[in-house]
Amino acid sequence: MHVSGNLAGEMLWLVVGNSSVQSVHRRRCRHVRRNELIARYIKLRTGKTRTRKQVSSHIQVLARRKLREIQAKLKVDGGVMKEKAMQSMSTLSSAQIVAGLPHPAYHHTQFWQPGLQAGTSQDVKPFPGAGYKGVPGVGGVVPGGTDVAPPPPWEGRAIATHKLRLVEFSAFVEHPRDPDTYPPSTAPAQHLFVHIGGTVTYADPLLESVDVQQINDKFPEKKGGLKELYEKGPRNAFFLVKFWADLNTNNLDDPAAFYGVTSVYESNENMTITCSTKVCSFGKQVVEKVETEYARFEGGRFVYRIHRSPMCEYMVNFIHKLKHLPEKYMMNSVLENFTILQVVSNRDTQETLLCAAFVFEVSNSEHGAQHHIYRLVKD
Repeated sequence: MHVSGNLAGEMLWLVVGNSSVQSVHRRRCRHVRRNELIARYIKLRTGKTRTRKQVSSHIQVLARRKLREIQAKLKVDGGVMKEKAMQSMSTLSSAQIVAGLPHPAYHHTQFWQPGLQAGTSQDVKPFPGAGYKGVPGVGGVVPGGTDVAPPPPWEGRAIATHKLRLVEFSAFVEHPRDPDTYPPSTAPAQHLFVHIGGTVTYADPLLESVDVQQINDKFPEKKGGLKELYEKGPRNAFFLVKFWADLNTNNLDDPAAFYGVTSVYESNENMTITCSTKVCSFGKQVVEKVETEYARFEGGRFVYRIHRSPMCEYMVNFIHKLKHLPEKYMMNSVLENFTILQVVSNRDTQETLLCAAFVFEVSNSEHGAQHHIYRLVKD
């Protein structure tokens, strides 16, 4: 995983100041302390762990980018001011250069830095490129002086298009409560294997991009497969989700346990949606579940809830066998060849509304269930 450009920019606005000190030793100590503060801020803000070296590396990446932007502008301006500016910049540290970045809510830098957890897969990597463009003229005035309302915050930051967005997705197991527990409760004890949810704001980073050609072989290529669907489009409806699944639970073999999946979508349009979930092994489909859901009008929008849908027998058995493997690296080795393709379409028009490709690793117990979302593009 990585520290996004938006978040890094925000951190630097908060904790990076003038780093001029009297000695090399003091400067080095201050930089170490600064990076520790940034790492701590990331942990508090996102729950994700970063090392000082990762923070330092990303500051340098941002600094080089900013330096190139300044140099490009100076080439246009030219003159004596160019020479003075170049001399001034040569005395600045990376943090001082980055401190001049625009407000983080309007800046996006691609950055891929694996290592959130030991054994993080590096087989799928985002590449540098422009972030989500959104609507021309957003947040200001378009030519002609017409005010344009900004797009909703989830566009470009979540699994969403202007037609449909994923509000929540979770796969879980529930066990009946022990009647002797205190305080007493009739609600079942729920454990989340994977989960997507929460509020999306403009302060959240824009999604990075991954080339769909990197993952085509992990999914079916026949009719209805990822490759065919992507070519058909619309391409802004395709996403990749890397899950770190939390298997840190006991009693999976409890016959009273309930395994389920909940999905919630919302839209401004009244449609009937079809949700196809294909479980794949070595790029081949092994089982598919198709569900149809009708809209419910709530709070000014149409909501689609596939609530507590029973998990198929194949998946339940797969989780049991995975959990019983003695080492985590063995689990991740199995998960390298296990994927899920979920496609939501308009039942009446057959238009693809959202398509999410899921890939997996096992989470460290202290981190719990985590995920990261990417846009799928074709380079």
